[in-house]
Amino acid sequence: MSAPLDENTRAIVLATVPALKAHGLAITTEMYKRLLATPAIRDLFNLSHQQDGEQPKALALAVLCYAEHINDLGALGGMVERIAEKHVGLNILPEHYPYVATALLGAIGHVLGDAATPEILDAWGKAYWFLADILIGREKQIYEGNEASPGGWTGWRAFRVRSRQRETSTITSFELIPEDGGTLFRHKAGQYLSFKLDIPEHGSQRRNYSISSSPGEDHYRISVRRQDGGVVSSWLHDSVKEGDILQVANPAGDFFLNEEDSNPIVFLTAGVGLTPVISMLGELAQTRTNRSIRYVHGADTEALAAFQPKIEEFAKDALLTADFFYSKEQAPTQNCLSGVTIHSGRITPAWVRQTLNRSATYYICGPDSFMRDMVDALRTEKLPSAQIRYEFFGSAADPDLVLSAA
Repeated sequence: MSAPLDENTRAIVLATVPALKAHGLAITTEMYKRLLATPAIRDLFNLSHQQDGEQPKALALAVLCYAEHINDLGALGGMVERIAEKHVGLNILPEHYPYVATALLGAIGHVLGDAATPEILDAWGKAYWFLADILIGREKQIYEGNEASPGGWTGWRAFRVRSRQRETSTITSFELIPEDGGTLFRHKAGQYLSFKLDIPEHGSQRRNYSISSSPGEDHYRISVRRQDGGVVSSWLHDSVKEGDILQVANPAGDFFLNEEDSNPIVFLTAGVGLTPVISMLGELAQTRTNRSIRYVHGADTEALAAFQPKIEEFAKDALLTADFFYSKEQAPTQNCLSGVTIHSGRITPAWVRQTLNRSATYYICGPDSFMRDMVDALRTEKLPSAQIRYEFFGSAADPDLVLSAA
């Protein structure tokens, strides 16, 4: 374990906060420019997040959070765990960290110019390696834990597409089984798979997709929404067929059901954000839980609400009650199914506050703006942070959401 950062180093890092607020995005953009010049490092990244600017923005916010909390690093525990899980999913190894150090310090010097004094660069070098050593240690624990678990593995493992199923006009599910015929690692409901894909004319690509199948099944299922202009999602929808082989990392992620929690559950999802929740519902159905469950989902229309028949089946079996919101479709004047309510419009903060269950734990997944609205609504009602859990899709770029996600 790294020695604690000395007081002088922490003071210098903290003093750079104004510069990071002013120039953080320029620094991380320059840093990625340097990193992506190295092919072995470039292939580790989701390049779509470089093109839309989300990854540099997210990293700039993470660096700022680190600097602002340099005297209270315990507040960053959740963020560090998410980074470690993401790194394990992408098979980041200790030998990759020096490249990042060189690129980060070089970018700081390039952007800040003469303001990046030797003292500042030295302090940030120490701060970087302090955090890097924590991440390397935690990632080693996760790698070793995965490899020691039944069906677990490190590195990339070949999986065959056993079947594909169109869920809606924009979402397709793929069932994956190990090509080696071996045991399947039991994932935690809510986790994701990371993929190393070779796309014709686009080269090596990395992507994460939530597992939508229940733990303990003989396959993993991912349910992928076609993104407008999305290189990988379009390739999966248009080109990947039954029998194709995909390279997959061991399941990862820290968004999953709290097994020690016996509270009622409210799931708040929008769009393809339902995928990890479908896995959670499958696990709850397996265990025949007696916990009260409310499923709330927003989509443009009923035809775009993936897995709705499954949710209706759960409602019929009294596992849950469900609310479907359709923003581009009128709700029927009378609901036909017991336990299922259809609404017109979007899920609003006002509705969440009006229906608040103070004893429940809320699990939230969807676009960043949706999560911000839902989290803010719950915080406004003073719901304890331990009862608000959420997952990011893509590269989260909201500093408060990044720091406080559970």
